[in-house]
Amino acid sequence: MTHRVRGRAAGRPTLPPRPGVGVTQRPVGAQDLGAALAAVRTGPQGPRVAAIFDFGGTVVHGFNPPPLARRMLRRGSARGALTASLLGSIRGARSEGEYERFLQAAMYDWAGVPETELAELGRQTFARNVYGHIYPESWRLVREHEAAGHTLVLISSISRYQVEPVAEELGIPHVLCTGMAVQDGVLTGHVEGKPLWRNGKADAVRRFAIAHDLDLTQSWAYADSAADLPLLQTAGHPVAVNPDPRVVLEAAEKDWPVLHFRPRQAPKATDYARTLAGFTGLLGGALFGVAAKAHTKQRRQMADSMMTYAADSTLRGTGVKVRVTGAEYARSPRPAVFIFNHQSQFDIVVLAEVLGTGFTGVAKREITKNPVFGPLMRFVEVTFIDRGDTVAAKAALEPVVETLRGGLSVVIAPEGTRSLTPRVGAFKKGAFHIARQAGVPIIPVVIRNAGEIAWRNSAVVRKGVVDVAVLPPIDVGGWDPARMDSEVEQVRQLFVETLLHWPEN
Repeated sequence: MTHRVRGRAAGRPTLPPRPGVGVTQRPVGAQDLGAALAAVRTGPQGPRVAAIFDFGGTVVHGFNPPPLARRMLRRGSARGALTASLLGSIRGARSEGEYERFLQAAMYDWAGVPETELAELGRQTFARNVYGHIYPESWRLVREHEAAGHTLVLISSISRYQVEPVAEELGIPHVLCTGMAVQDGVLTGHVEGKPLWRNGKADAVRRFAIAHDLDLTQSWAYADSAADLPLLQTAGHPVAVNPDPRVVLEAAEKDWPVLHFRPRQAPKATDYARTLAGFTGLLGGALFGVAAKAHTKQRRQMADSMMTYAADSTLRGTGVKVRVTGAEYARSPRPAVFIFNHQSQFDIVVLAEVLGTGFTGVAKREITKNPVFGPLMRFVEVTFIDRGDTVAAKAALEPVVETLRGGLSVVIAPEGTRSLTPRVGAFKKGAFHIARQAGVPIIPVVIRNAGEIAWRNSAVVRKGVVDVAVLPPIDVGGWDPARMDSEVEQVRQLFVETLLHWPEN
């Protein structure tokens, strides 16, 4: 039975703690992430309430210094030196001396650099390095505050070139940070105005609150270090995140909630060994699966067997577990167009495990260059499209309708590309047009945690649990192909809602 897509789901289920998320230890005053989310959900609502997030240590974990050899090489490169200065202060200063050294280095290194160049380098640095260090717990808190209609603010003592790319990815519209003076589009090497350090942050928040008619007594502030105590004290709901010893004492004295987020570490030797075992399992399982059905001489049976054995062997080799809610919708109705949120290369393995047999996919043409997934996906008759050529992409999708009418389901990522964080990007309409023309339903498959198992730009697999929620099928037969924007957006919102309020088993 199919159901037409509806708007925002009525009611919100109680959130179970997520594996590996929330509290790693339980000191006095500590609470889990579920309690923090519930406090936001049941607290004051609306745009007059602010949610103010400190940047380093609260939203983004820091970086270990690069090896000495790499630092020496960077000194000989102007671009390398700029990148090092942008990355090195991401964690945020823990003392007056550290912050003073950051300002002196920034003013010296950035003087004479065009502002557009530094802004672009900041975006590139985020896409290459910083995205993987955003705490998923902070991402969930931001989404909960967003759902409550709160005014979202990201604040930092460092520069906008480091902070704004993170704010854009998290959907935080307001950024408060230390300004760098610019003249004729070039940085002068001086600070503009008062640095946002200690009381400077608190003062900036108060000015922002007056300008935007915010009620700070009803607002939230999240921060970690002693230098941020004035910031925490501006809000009626201060929350200590990954607190240093001075903040721990203050939180205990004033009964503030305390959250501990798990830092995202660089791969360890065991992660590389696990990845190698998974890669071996993938290839071995694929070959065994094909051989097991070779006697049938039926390509479809061999393809199904290949995917089943390859997925199972990869999961066993990597130690990754897949936990599924709504598994009944993964098997029926068939055929269907399964759409999923795409954050990791590991999504392919997860989908094969969840959906089993009787499906193929649509993927970007670039993946044919992948030495592993390219040949495997060709064998299971995936349709490859050129995202840069709209006409060619539409023409390539036409045979997919016949594939569906022939009884084979299709898997499509409507975002078109992998996201850097759990953020659900805009949906393209191709999957919905295909489903409507073929007379089959759309079935959303929401994947959580895959981006932590394998980061977007990394082939290394970490041990963990991937949660999958298969939602009820959606009948798109009555949609007007010329006016389906609102319906497609409602489906996207189902993904957003499910990630924020995960369904119970």
